[in-house]
Amino acid sequence: MESQNKKCQFCGEEIMAEAKKCKHCGEWLEEGHQLVKNSKSKVVAFLLAWILGGLGAHKFYLGKSGQGILYLIFCWTFIPSFIAFFEGIIYLTKSDADFAKLYSGVSEPKLDNEKPKKKSYKLVIILLGV
Repeated sequence: MESQNKKCQFCGEEIMAEAKKCKHCGEWLEEGHQLVKNSKSKVVAFLLAWILGGLGAHKFYLGKSGQGILYLIFCWTFIPSFIAFFEGIIYLTKSDADFAKLYSGVSEPKLDNEKPKKKSYKLVIILLGV
């Protein structure tokens, strides 16, 4: 009977033969599972939407130049400011994977943490309380 275990190529610990991620060091064992860093930050997008949202700064930051130009054209109506207020909240409440998929051009992001971050909800509550 063959062994059901193998050694991790990163830490050398004994792991199951069909393991995709080492339970000891946390490294992905398959080449397709590499960490992809998001090029756009949810917090920066949020701040731009809330501070300069009426001018479309958040749209330019996220690579949506056409929408940013529309925001600039109609900034005198304050409608873009109103929309940007809610877009900022939406940016913060999206999961990291969804945000990366929509705004970083990543089809399937692999994040280093598997637990969703709760910081965004705290920030929204603090800002709305002020």
